[in-house]
Amino acid sequence: MPWSDVVLVLLAGVGAGTINTIVGSGTLITFPTLLLLGIPPVTANISNNIGLVPGSLTGSIGYRKELEGAGPDLRRLAPMSFLGGAVGAVLLLVLDPRLFKAVVPVLILLGIALVVAGPRINDWTARRREAAGREGEGDHRVAMQVGAFGSGVYGGYFGAAQGIILMGILGALSQQPLQRLNGYKNVLATIVNAVAAVVFLLVAVDRIDWLVVLLIAVGSTVGGVLGSTVGRRLPQNVLRAAIVVIGLVAVTRMVVAG
Repeated sequence: MPWSDVVLVLLAGVGAGTINTIVGSGTLITFPTLLLLGIPPVTANISNNIGLVPGSLTGSIGYRKELEGAGPDLRRLAPMSFLGGAVGAVLLLVLDPRLFKAVVPVLILLGIALVVAGPRINDWTARRREAAGREGEGDHRVAMQVGAFGSGVYGGYFGAAQGIILMGILGALSQQPLQRLNGYKNVLATIVNAVAAVVFLLVAVDRIDWLVVLLIAVGSTVGGVLGSTVGRRLPQNVLRAAIVVIGLVAVTRMVVAG
């Protein structure tokens, strides 16, 4: 890999780690970047997933203050994210790689749409929470578990905008403060990425680009620290704009290349 590509992947990892921690769509930075460099879609997805695990972990640690007393909720949700991530990873491996290549542009566009709709999702969530108050919160626990499983399947299979999906589900069904839910999101996404990474390491080691893994791991670790500290003060509109541009360029390249 040329040095220019090494630097590009490393910087993409930093951006993804930062964005994953504060917004939740960092895969839309790294994955399209890898596609632009000519890495096959399934190899890019698997290598990207493994590389982002350290960044997800540092981002979760950065939110440890918001997670104080979160044990009961996480004990209910974490197993569902674990199962969902495993199912999604297995689906990626057993389904025809040509299917994944065919649906990747659609998945990227879905992720971009979720990123663009993120502020409206947040506004809707805030209005719903204000109207509902704290009544009936316990009634939504099963729905939250189902949502964690579903987003885990999506995250294990692809992962882009997994955090936005989680925040939409958790924000709509829980009355916890949003910063606390962002901490939940970071922990659950870490679980999904980690269990998917274990599946890939066990049965798909031949599809892993270890240099890509190393570069994204280093970059995302730095980004996770940045995202949980200074990243909270970054303009989210700027981050969303960067995601949209990179994602659209990658989709255009894939469609043109056929």
